[in-house]
Amino acid sequence: MGIIIAVDIGGTQIRVATFHRDSTKPVQVRRAATRAPEGTPFERLCNEIAAIWPKDEEVEAIVVATPGPLDPERGIVFSAPNIPGWENFPLRDELYKRFGVTTMIENDANVAALGEWYFGAGKGHHHVLYITISTGIGAGVISRDHLLQGARGLATEVGHVTVAPDGPMCNCGQQGHLEAVAAGPAIARWVTEKIARGASSSLEGRKVITAQDVAAAAAQGDELALQALARAGHFLGQALADLLHLFNPSIVIFGGGVSFSGAPLFDPLNEALREHIMDESYLQDLRITNAELGDDAGLLGGLTLALISQPRS
Repeated sequence: MGIIIAVDIGGTQIRVATFHRDSTKPVQVRRAATRAPEGTPFERLCNEIAAIWPKDEEVEAIVVATPGPLDPERGIVFSAPNIPGWENFPLRDELYKRFGVTTMIENDANVAALGEWYFGAGKGHHHVLYITISTGIGAGVISRDHLLQGARGLATEVGHVTVAPDGPMCNCGQQGHLEAVAAGPAIARWVTEKIARGASSSLEGRKVITAQDVAAAAAQGDELALQALARAGHFLGQALADLLHLFNPSIVIFGGGVSFSGAPLFDPLNEALREHIMDESYLQDLRITNAELGDDAGLLGGLTLALISQPRS
């Protein structure tokens, strides 16, 4: 029985797992820091793959979920936040040179979407919209059981749709993107700026405020924290209406740490969604839910990509 190696590269951690085709339970899992004083991210990635390589079984494929815009057909990462040196980096070919087996790369949000569709909350659905809200905002779309990639694999960058033309600058250099107003750092930054201007909050006095802190304060009734999540939820609902108009999914799955903020985020989201939707028919039988796979979405999505790309002969 062949082995599939799935890799999930994040801004802080590289996770590598081995799977048999017929099981979602990994045989082994290893972790390493994405950035460290010694070596390069690519060298650490190769070291982890080598360390997990099975001794007595054949490796069928290596599948890598990685951040940043990339071309899955040519296997090139155009740029990757927090990974030095990965500009126009031929990741697929470099891994093939090292290990000599079929290698695939794909955007991390797309891979997580595949995992949730095949093994998680989207199982049984043929039209899926997956949105992850954490340090950034990413998305993947399954339409008629196929991942939408676009001409060069750059499609469905939902975090970079404009929702506030006069809003804050996004990390990508453009103004008013969804990521700049509703991702975790954007929520925390808004609260921090309000406190600096004299707003009252239980979060006053903290050197660093995170989105997790904001969600916890909101759960305790902190008014400023509630406003911050309501603001983010409004922009998410506004964007979601547009996405329903574009993709007409049967299920919307939210993942990422911010998605655990609960009603303070999702009540304003649903209110804004209904305010901006062009017709109630888009909401008919639509399910909006949280992701089920958690941190394993990227690894199980890598397994999914291998299974659908290389079906059993």
